[in-house]
Amino acid sequence: MPPYDVVTFDNYGTLTDWEGGAAQFLYQLALRNGDAELVPGVQLQREFERIQFDILGSGYRTYKQVLAQALAEVCEQHGWAYDDTLGRDLANAMRSWPSFMDTYPALTRAKAAGMKLAILSNTDRDIISHSIRQHRVAFDFVITAEDVGTYKPDVAFFSYALERIGVPADRVLHVAFGFKYDNAPAKKKLGLTHRLGQPAP
Repeated sequence: MPPYDVVTFDNYGTLTDWEGGAAQFLYQLALRNGDAELVPGVQLQREFERIQFDILGSGYRTYKQVLAQALAEVCEQHGWAYDDTLGRDLANAMRSWPSFMDTYPALTRAKAAGMKLAILSNTDRDIISHSIRQHRVAFDFVITAEDVGTYKPDVAFFSYALERIGVPADRVLHVAFGFKYDNAPAKKKLGLTHRLGQPAP
């Protein structure tokens, strides 16, 4: 028997290179605005991430709205021009950000071992559907914030996911890069076994 019945994955930052994609998008935005400081893209991404985390905890709105609000705040802090098309551009860019190189082999090995695969993602269904295409592997469950009406780390997200998957928590392995979004609440609140970091090659 496989060690777990189901392996659940956070997607962005774990299976999809969210950090690299966001860093590239924000650095290009700085270039277009003629920013004289031009801090590294990774620094801009971390700034964006801090703002986004606060927005996610302030009540549900679509992830596209979250992206737009966080991007508007980053633009304001750096003195860059912002309009609504930029928020749409960021959501569109997310759809094509690549999987990590080890994502496909890790997913195929887990599936070959007899485990079901699930994604638990803080996003909208129309965005995640394109990211899944990049992985080239069929998932048994795809659960998003849009389905639940709340975002991780809210324990309600994980409770909903467990009920939907229909497997006891001790038979589920949750794999995620984001400690504050995923690993801490999954373990502390629901007793899910978790693994920190991207899937092993």
